[in-house]
Amino acid sequence: MTPTRITPGLAGAPSDVDLVVVGLGVTGAGVALDAATRGLRVLAVDAHDLAFGTSRFSSKLVHGGLRYLASGHVGIAHESAVERGILMETTAPHLTRSMATLIPLSASVDRLHATIARGGLFAGDLLRRAARTSEGTLPRPRRIDRGDTLRYAPPLRHDGLRGGLLGWDGQLEDDARLVTTIARTAAQHGAAVHTRARVLSATGTLVTLRDELTGAVRDVRTRMVVNAAGVWAGDLVDEIKLRPSRGTHLVLRADTLPGLGAAVFAPIPGESNRFVLVLPQPDGTIYVGLTDEPVEGPIPDVAVPTEVEIGFLLDVVSASFERPLRRSDVVGAYAGLRPLLDSGDDHTADLSRKHATVVSRTGVVTIVGGKLTTYRQMAEDAVDAAVARAGLAAGACVTRTLPLSGAAPRAELTALAAADGRPGFARLVRRYGVDAALVLGSAAAATGLSDAALLAPAGDTVPVTLAELVFGITHEGAHDIDDLLDRRTRVGLVPLDRTVAEPLARRALELVGASA
Repeated sequence: MTPTRITPGLAGAPSDVDLVVVGLGVTGAGVALDAATRGLRVLAVDAHDLAFGTSRFSSKLVHGGLRYLASGHVGIAHESAVERGILMETTAPHLTRSMATLIPLSASVDRLHATIARGGLFAGDLLRRAARTSEGTLPRPRRIDRGDTLRYAPPLRHDGLRGGLLGWDGQLEDDARLVTTIARTAAQHGAAVHTRARVLSATGTLVTLRDELTGAVRDVRTRMVVNAAGVWAGDLVDEIKLRPSRGTHLVLRADTLPGLGAAVFAPIPGESNRFVLVLPQPDGTIYVGLTDEPVEGPIPDVAVPTEVEIGFLLDVVSASFERPLRRSDVVGAYAGLRPLLDSGDDHTADLSRKHATVVSRTGVVTIVGGKLTTYRQMAEDAVDAAVARAGLAAGACVTRTLPLSGAAPRAELTALAAADGRPGFARLVRRYGVDAALVLGSAAAATGLSDAALLAPAGDTVPVTLAELVFGITHEGAHDIDDLLDRRTRVGLVPLDRTVAEPLARRALELVGASA
């Protein structure tokens, strides 16, 4: 088996480092990469797995902050637009793509609200230009007529439709894949990344960890600790007060709304700038979301959508389409918890998504708030704060210009997929960029199987391949079937698809075990 520095458990973990990072969601993985590329000795740990928490339950958007602009948070909107451009053009063009967004001008959208929405889209384009994101990456928005609107979204309700507002935003191939790629890039730059390593206690200079596979407890000496545990940050540092909110999404099959070629913003009745998003995905599914519900009481490991939220999303979306959605159309549902700073406001939907760094009495630096798109800036701020707190010498931040593993210009990626021609290989290019050949080659070396066997899909509606499952084990620290199907891939979002893919995931584990 090819060695990997993403390791389940604490075997081989260092006992004396410059920085311990707690939490391996997108922010924690980003902190590990930022610190490692500054020349620091890094240990990054998570009690569960990469992308176990909120990071894998997003809308899979890399967005430019239009909603924040509408609510008057200009600084957050600008930061979001800048970071979107960095992701799409420099650090992760292989994991992102431009996505058409459509606000239908239906009978329920009066002229005033249409004018407000149009102004918001063009203000968002000003943000794009201020962020220096090219028009080739994200085209300018425009008003389109009824015919063009239906060409982008044929299932829309026809009656009263007078056209649409067409914009463009960023879409992730997979949020958990982004986290995994960041973590793998951090490991390639020297970070020790360990999953299933639970922090029992932490100060700014000493962390006590428990190996969740063996139960062994050990101490790690450090100069700095960054708490990037998201909604669980308050469990480690009691000064942190959060008000988590639950965001629920539904998963539909693509043929539920056939021909959908753009993300549709379905207006929420009585709200001037809030929508339910209908988001077509490259794997033959559609995501519908999201809600914003306050969460009280203990924080669960995995949040569960409620039937009330599911019904709300179905009702809002049905009003915009010819065919009303039914509960039976929902093939999967998921919910994530946003780690919002408690500002005393009444509604979690109105809380700022601005991030903050907080230094505890014992010297732990906590990074909270924010959102997936701005993870890189959050990580930079957290490492800056930790370095300043510890008085350590460290290099300058380089992550603004550092491509993640597998990144390449879009033209090169398109040519790579086209030159091979096999659907399974094109999927690998979409998910791993120019590392696609590494994924296939290392899987072949680990299993002795042919390319055809490694690239065959698990099923008609499940495009995941044996090659990527094997790579998840050998290079990305996957420990079991849940890691493979719920986080290295997103098969687990649809329970039926999970059942189809489980034998392939089990085979991957058996093959790698036999070859290790």
